[in-house]
Amino acid sequence: MAADLLLVVPFILVGAFLYSSVGHGGATVYLAVLTLAGFAVSELVTTVLVLNILAASIAFLMFSQAGHLRLRLLLPFVVTSVPAAYLGGFLPLSGTVQGIILAAALALGGLRLLLFPTPPRIPAPQEGPAFIAVALVLGAVLGFLAGATGIGGGIFLSPLLLAFGWTDVRGAGSVASAFIVLNSLAALAAKLPRTPLDLGLLGPLAVTVCVGAVAGSFLGARRFPSRALQVLLGVVLLVAALKAVI
Repeated sequence: MAADLLLVVPFILVGAFLYSSVGHGGATVYLAVLTLAGFAVSELVTTVLVLNILAASIAFLMFSQAGHLRLRLLLPFVVTSVPAAYLGGFLPLSGTVQGIILAAALALGGLRLLLFPTPPRIPAPQEGPAFIAVALVLGAVLGFLAGATGIGGGIFLSPLLLAFGWTDVRGAGSVASAFIVLNSLAALAAKLPRTPLDLGLLGPLAVTVCVGAVAGSFLGARRFPSRALQVLLGVVLLVAALKAVI
């Protein structure tokens, strides 16, 4: 157990750094690393959710303090995503088809961000009742997926925010980080009675995640150029796609 833990710590640290730099929690990479290391991930879903909450909370604080939070953009999404994430927490999704579809969607989003300095925009309402309606529906769908899969959902939300032209890459990071924290808390509430935390694993991994998230989110919110953040987000999406394939 100790040897396995030492093996995963460097990868968890890098994952937390990379994901938090674009406002994400890193649940997808934590799940992938633990799976490859031979851990029973089905028993660690609540532990991963706590790590996700820690990293995304740190990212949220860093991006907010840097002035990138748009509360009016966030609210319509979380109104429906949080209850949907709680419901999704009772219905874990599984299966090869789901993994393939998820991997394809994430890979397409990642490649578009990497290959196009200015990704093509998808026509969408920018404000008013039409925007609110779209945001409410997307929030419900993404929240349910987040709860069912044990991740925060930011990996789905960020590319949509950019594709619809609703914000820039730093604004997407700030909105996604809050979205992740709230959805992960809802999913954790649903899953915790059935899957208790692994405190022996949580302690060292929580410290690792916090160190990586502080460094990554600080640089992402204040230092990295916008194009660098776009590339980082593209890499994050491709890593998540690889995890889905695994």
